[in-house]
Amino acid sequence: MNKSELIQRLATANPHLTLRNAGSIVATIFDEISAALSRGNRVEVRGFGVFAVKKRDARIGRDPRNGDKVAVSEKHLPFFRIGKRLHDQLQNAEAQRER
Repeated sequence: MNKSELIQRLATANPHLTLRNAGSIVATIFDEISAALSRGNRVEVRGFGVFAVKKRDARIGRDPRNGDKVAVSEKHLPFFRIGKRLHDQLQNAEAQRER
């Protein structure tokens, strides 16, 4: 599912919302999650998961083309840890498909 499909489903599930309002809601949620991560905060959605930022220290890497050593700078990367309820739903869905 992509962003436009999410907006469409939100608008369909809530007939009182227009497509434009549903788009604003989705955009606001994504913007707030992004802003919180940019500030170094974590975002926890109970039952769904936790969005956080992980820091990778600077290191010496290797260029795969020629094997030369390359300095790799420090990085801050987004990280998602799945929540228990979502994990259980996925496991149950997988078990249903296997039958």
